[in-house]
Amino acid sequence: MSPKELLYIEDALGHEQFLITQCTEAVQNLQDADLKLSVQQMADKHQQIFNQLLQLM
Repeated sequence: MSPKELLYIEDALGHEQFLITQCTEAVQNLQDADLKLSVQQMADKHQQIFNQLLQLM
């Protein structure tokens, strides 16, 4: 993998980590159960993507 590709993956990992953090914080502050579940599912999906990107390195 080229250095440029590694930098792209590193950048994408940072974005995914940010989205995981934002979703996790939102889940903690939400009252509506359905909305909370939806946001938790988003956090889980971003964690999945993060793990897949990490495997590329």
